[in-house]
Amino acid sequence: MAVKVVINTHNLDLSDRLRDYVTSKVSKLDRYLDVLEEAKVDLSYAKTARDANDRQVAQLTVRGRGVLLRAEERTDDIFASVDAVLDKISRQIERYKGRRWRKRGDGRTATDAGSRAIAMEEEAEPEETIVRRKQFLLTPMDVEEAIDQMELLSHDQFFVFLNADTNQTNILYRRRDGTLGLIETEIG
Repeated sequence: MAVKVVINTHNLDLSDRLRDYVTSKVSKLDRYLDVLEEAKVDLSYAKTARDANDRQVAQLTVRGRGVLLRAEERTDDIFASVDAVLDKISRQIERYKGRRWRKRGDGRTATDAGSRAIAMEEEAEPEETIVRRKQFLLTPMDVEEAIDQMELLSHDQFFVFLNADTNQTNILYRRRDGTLGLIETEIG
């Protein structure tokens, strides 16, 4: 089944070359997802964009049975915008297919899958056990001392200490961006 392609333009002349390019690229989307019925492509030139590299806008909306996906891209070339929006829609289609068909792709009915899930729950693995325990003495210190101790002890990820100012257990940890974070605990 071929995807019906509708092209709208705003502040932009639709040349035959551009129409053929968009139609040929967008009509191939049904190869990735066969339930697609219509693709609406809005091409525009945004005069008021702050950056000159963001003035050529391509917006793509695809519809089908139970599917509605939309993406927009802006570049300095309308052909590049079309390519970028198609890449974005392709990624959305892959995510949609993964969510939709990953669950039960082996041909089983929903009742068979449900009964097998219940049987698997009954045969559940034992809970994870603690394989190592450590004990250490908490000495009161302020946050700056804790940072120094963390670096001296080569604790790269976290450091537990007793905050001398609040008399509470705190956790100093390294964030993904390299900065430090502080968790202040309270008794509830």
